Amino acid sequence: MIEVLKQQVNGSMSPDEQLNRTREFLQIMALKNLSDQNAFESIAFTGGTALRILHDIRRFSEDLDFSLVGNKAYDFKTLTAGLIRHFKLNNLEVDCKPKVEKTVHSAFLKFPGILKELGLGAFAEQKLSIKLEVDTNPPKGGRLAETTLNKTYIFSVKHFDLPSMFATKLHACFFRKYTKGRDFYDLVWYLGRKVSPNLELLNNAIQQTEKKALGITTANLKEFMLGRLERVDFNAAVADVRRFILDENELRVINKSSLSSLVSGMDWK
Repeated sequence: MIEVLKQQVNGSMSPDEQLNRTREFLQIMALKNLSDQNAFESIAFTGGTALRILHDIRRFSEDLDFSLVGNKAYDFKTLTAGLIRHFKLNNLEVDCKPKVEKTVHSAFLKFPGILKELGLGAFAEQKLSIKLEVDTNPPKGGRLAETTLNKTYIFSVKHFDLPSMFATKLHACFFRKYTKGRDFYDLVWYLGRKVSPNLELLNNAIQQTEKKALGITTANLKEFMLGRLERVDFNAAVADVRRFILDENELRVINKSSLSSLVSGMDWK
């Protein structure tokens, strides 16, 4: 498998792109195995990596995020054990210690030595990591879809539809406890696609984390977003997203003026 991974990168790519493409190949391997384990009978793919893999957004991502949505028996430790077996069968060593004590079950898939073998790191102890998270108590209202992917492997994943993913992204943009520039890059993408957010899910997410109802509707959505954009540290946002994008010129739209203009031009009904 190392030889296959080497085919994903070449010397014309920047070090960041080589690392991103290596991680993405491993993410797709993980998704394929989760599909083989029938995990998508109980969990749905969401977040920035879902946007990248399902919709080919022009930025890379780090984590694999899921929400618990089905009635089928779900066991995070069983799923991570299956992932470990899958990678080891493909001659890839992986460390993983699943944590299930909190509402969000999490694990880091850590690949020791892979960066050195690919010429992306100087030391064997350097590890490439992918964080895996399952929210076992997601806010209500998310709508589901299913997509068959043809990315190295052919397999199907259950995921939130675009309006629902947009709702979770709005929640992340304006209620995350720190500035994550990737959120705002994605926000530009959603606005450019003129996606209408799932407001039921957005309001439920806000109620869940902020313990208050904001009552966001199509009538006040613009006002809400424009007010929240005033609070964003866009210098921090640009610094965060820079290493994940293919074209640095796209950083020019991650600012208050550009985003406010996009929001003002929307016609949500």
